[in-house]
Amino acid sequence: MRCVIARFPFDLTRNGVLESMKGIKPERDTGESVTIGRRHYPVKQVGQIITRQDRRDFSAAEVFRAMTKLGFTCRPLPEAAPARILSPLQQASAMLGTPASV
Repeated sequence: MRCVIARFPFDLTRNGVLESMKGIKPERDTGESVTIGRRHYPVKQVGQIITRQDRRDFSAAEVFRAMTKLGFTCRPLPEAAPARILSPLQQASAMLGTPASV
């Protein structure tokens, strides 16, 4: 499949990506990730290996899109948990270090 990453065209295949990532240890997953085999790789790490470019030269979205088209399972950036809103009584109790009984 032909795709453009960082303004350069690449002919990527599923088997080519699998071969490129063979023996590569996944870095710590902190954002968007791609499942290749049984491992979860950060999108930027995969992009760097398959394109041989610096990570600053391309966006995660470009690699995410290409890996999705090749049939790999991609996970988007995890959503942040909503902040818990405390009542004034709960907030005062938390500041004093004692639990509020509501």
